[in-house]
Amino acid sequence: MSNANIFFDEQQQVFHLSNQQVSYLIQIEDGGVLSHLYFGKKVSGYHGSRLYPRLDRGFSPNLAGEPHQTDRRFSKDTLLQEYSGYDTGDFRQAAIKLRGVDGAEATDFRFKSYAIEKGKTNLSDLPHAYVLSDDEAQTLAIVLEDVTLNVELTLYYTIYADRPVVTRWSNIKNLSSENVKIEKIASLQLDLPANDLEVISLPGAHVRERSIERQPLRQGLTTFASHRGTSSHHMNPFIALVAPTTTENQGEAVGIQLVYSGNHQFSLEKDYVDQLRILAGINEEGFSWELTPDDSFQTPETLMVYSDEGLNGMSQAYHHLLRERVARGQYQYAQRPIVINNWEATYFDFNAEKIEEILDEAAPLGVEMFVLDDGWFGHRDDDDSSLGDWFEYTAKLKDGGGLNGLSQKVHDKGMKFGLWFEPEMISKNSDLYRAHPEYVLRIPERVMTPSRDQYVLDFSRPEVVDNIFDQMAAILDNVPIDYIKWDMNRHLTEVYSTALPADRQGEVAHRYMLGVYDLANRLTSRYPQILFEGCSGGGGRFDAGMLYYFPQSWTSDNTDPIERLKIQYGTTLSYPVSSMTAHVSASPNHQTGRKTSLKVRGDVATAGVFGYELNLAKLSDAEKSEIKDQISFYKQQRQLIQYGDFYRIKSPFEGNETAWEFVNEDKTEVLLFNYRVLSTAQPAFSITKMSHLLPEVLYVDQATQESFSGDELMSIGLYNAPIEQADFTSSVRYFKVQENELK
Repeated sequence: MSNANIFFDEQQQVFHLSNQQVSYLIQIEDGGVLSHLYFGKKVSGYHGSRLYPRLDRGFSPNLAGEPHQTDRRFSKDTLLQEYSGYDTGDFRQAAIKLRGVDGAEATDFRFKSYAIEKGKTNLSDLPHAYVLSDDEAQTLAIVLEDVTLNVELTLYYTIYADRPVVTRWSNIKNLSSENVKIEKIASLQLDLPANDLEVISLPGAHVRERSIERQPLRQGLTTFASHRGTSSHHMNPFIALVAPTTTENQGEAVGIQLVYSGNHQFSLEKDYVDQLRILAGINEEGFSWELTPDDSFQTPETLMVYSDEGLNGMSQAYHHLLRERVARGQYQYAQRPIVINNWEATYFDFNAEKIEEILDEAAPLGVEMFVLDDGWFGHRDDDDSSLGDWFEYTAKLKDGGGLNGLSQKVHDKGMKFGLWFEPEMISKNSDLYRAHPEYVLRIPERVMTPSRDQYVLDFSRPEVVDNIFDQMAAILDNVPIDYIKWDMNRHLTEVYSTALPADRQGEVAHRYMLGVYDLANRLTSRYPQILFEGCSGGGGRFDAGMLYYFPQSWTSDNTDPIERLKIQYGTTLSYPVSSMTAHVSASPNHQTGRKTSLKVRGDVATAGVFGYELNLAKLSDAEKSEIKDQISFYKQQRQLIQYGDFYRIKSPFEGNETAWEFVNEDKTEVLLFNYRVLSTAQPAFSITKMSHLLPEVLYVDQATQESFSGDELMSIGLYNAPIEQADFTSSVRYFKVQENELK
């Protein structure tokens, strides 16, 4: 029986969305303006306590339209709204801006109707959260209209039955006989009363993705955005609003995550009476969309989460939602294979003999999949040619029977075979470019901006997507392949399509993203047996949109374990460990030059979807033995790591130590990971307090056979011993509940 409920109180004109964890309240205010009342912990009922106070404020316009326009105490200028218009009395950032045929940009949407339905209304051609049965959720669709423009706007709210989650998106339809241009349209607006809130974001850069930044909100505008054509390394499409006292395990947090992989924007505006407006959606910079009569446009979906159990509570809601109701396909819950990738071992310089050496070393150690990276296609010996030519470079692997021969050798060794693609890119030195120079994103008469000696295909054009699909299908139909790494190694410039007229160039970036989703959907539908992994120079497109198609993504090109502590810690704020690939690479590290032990590299990488990115032939017998032990450990603990509950304990952003843990569903098994960055001559004996255990049962350390009660581990804690006098150290402890404890 569903616990999701949506109730409309006719007398109060209030919608109440609720389950056992959260409530969301909306009111139809005077004049049909839709006002926001509350989002937070479940309330049993509502009796008008949040009716917006009436007060005449200087320079706040009255509400347009009889009989309200003479009431100076009621104005959209300060009202907490669900979806605000532009240039009609509200001077804050607007959720929607439209340009009519007369050039005016004013919008004023008022309530028209509503519908409540079981289940969830899904988006078409865009990734989204879903349900498996209608009992899982209820959906509220509120229809607003701008009578002057004759445009209808539908706001969709879905509340899940057993999750602290409300999803939101909007759809606009042009009912007039004239074209209307969308210049801005948000997926979500959340207006909050005056409060002392902080915002957490995930900024970064290539090889430094998803750092955690927390800051107080001041009056004025704060924006987190990407205009790079992707969700980007530089600003992830996620924020959290928290109280100053909120910690990992205590306090309130509201997460807002966009299910979108392109240009995005989160705008937070604190007004002159300290109220806060949050807008999330497609970045308005460079965006416009021509809406012809009877045409409609849907926004990407947002996933809102409420937690009163701190950031870990918020993260757990996201981990389960993304893993269970965004990710799809036969690998959604499958244990992910342990990979060896040849990139850092050979780069472009490989042949059949070099690859076979890697295979000969990998198979006896227990590696489960070999991935052939960049360089197998066209005439690709360096990074300035052949992108767009997805046919086999026969000369490179001819001594081994080509791709088919290599696939056979890999499978004969009991391993799976994977292949690297970069479908969205093109090289000038390619057959595809010579045949179709118009397939490139470019502005006529302007010199193109290169990046990594490559250019971007115009995926806003269906014929371009068709071409790449046909090329990839020709490989996948003829070579037994178990895995694809989909890479994307530059951002978009000269975002212009010669297939669209001049006045519709603002559509290109979003149409490009729709083309990417189309190709991803066609490939994953045609080849459901293939495990797809997303990548964009590492973690440059690590978002819920790509997770809908690809159940895992390469977290970062930075494989230095000390750097990875921050990257992986920040990533888990909003993404599940099952989506986060992590590999052991060579020392000194290729990105930082830092020397670290094989143990700490393994202890960091095994806290994700595990693999290797090095030349095994160059390792000593002792190192190979250690790798074999790492693989054996991971296989034993893979289910717990990939699908257990992950909790952050000590942050690498706050000190010299990091700690996190994995707990299985019934809390009978726990893995505790501890890391220390730098050693000191007089080390402090620090303590780690575990969390989310059963308090009154005994947990047994499986290595030492020591027993500890759950509340002892959570309240008293453990010394981080033994202390090793060295930089870059780690330990992993595995606890199981004593067998007779649960009888």
